[in-house]
Amino acid sequence: MFEAVALLIVGLVFLVWSADKLVFGAAALARNVGISPLVIGMTILAMGSSAPEMMVSATAALEGKTDTAVGNVLGSNIANIALILGITALIKPLSISSAVLRRELPLMIVVTLVAGAILWDSHLGFYEGVLLFVLFAAFIFAMLHISRKEKQNSDVLLEEQESEIPDGVSNGKAAMWVVIGLIILPIAAGTLVDNAVVIAKYFGMSDLVIGLTIIAVGTSLPELAASLAGVLKGEDDMAVGNIIGSNVFNILAVMGLPGILNPSMLSEYAMGRDFWVMLGVSLLLVAMALGKSRSINRIEGGVLFIAFIAYQGYLIMNMSA
Repeated sequence: MFEAVALLIVGLVFLVWSADKLVFGAAALARNVGISPLVIGMTILAMGSSAPEMMVSATAALEGKTDTAVGNVLGSNIANIALILGITALIKPLSISSAVLRRELPLMIVVTLVAGAILWDSHLGFYEGVLLFVLFAAFIFAMLHISRKEKQNSDVLLEEQESEIPDGVSNGKAAMWVVIGLIILPIAAGTLVDNAVVIAKYFGMSDLVIGLTIIAVGTSLPELAASLAGVLKGEDDMAVGNIIGSNVFNILAVMGLPGILNPSMLSEYAMGRDFWVMLGVSLLLVAMALGKSRSINRIEGGVLFIAFIAYQGYLIMNMSA
């Protein structure tokens, strides 16, 4: 048991590290070959923090653990909002000034409702997975269109994203990090999933709950790091934008993968319990961010954080469900 915990932590550390290096190298290469900083910011950087979720979900699905893969998506989205934005707002209230963000938030709710429609019959099928990927491509094109229009108005989120793109990195160094990331990422994901299953069996946790708790919180660490770094640099819109982009990416791309790789029935609790928690915290975020003050203050951050702790406590008390 101790060995499984140690290997899970090692897998998690290398998962986060390799995902960061992969995104760093890919963004640098894209910049070097002349791809627009706007495109890089809205694609590679925006989706990069969800690379751990994607690799873990793919690995879990291939091992026949589709409940774990879907639990990872739902749990990560809940953690992104309730845990990460909760902690971030407790440290420093978040101000929402980007017009792009104010358009992304309603889109996030629509995408969340799409997830509910997919999960309604507790089955994730192949064609549903394909549909999610098609919607993901449409979302990317829509956001690029919106961003190009807002760039003319010097939108703060786009400026913050462009400032994060690596500059002055040689093609050789960038390619090296891409290769290293591509090699280590699947190995780390496999180590994480395999040992999470061992721990789950030891404690009698269901595949769904292990995805909602240990794996979800672990794979959300890149979003936590990005949000804290953003708010400490005064880039509040970047901190919130990372969460919104990650949640949309998780539903459309990360949840689409297990549907394509291993279509199967799901635990009834995914729709009957966890989807509603995800929708609830998503609506709470929209209400806070688009309210009169257009900010998330410390009290609201505390509410989000307490909600996350209460939810995790409930899951642990009902770990076999």
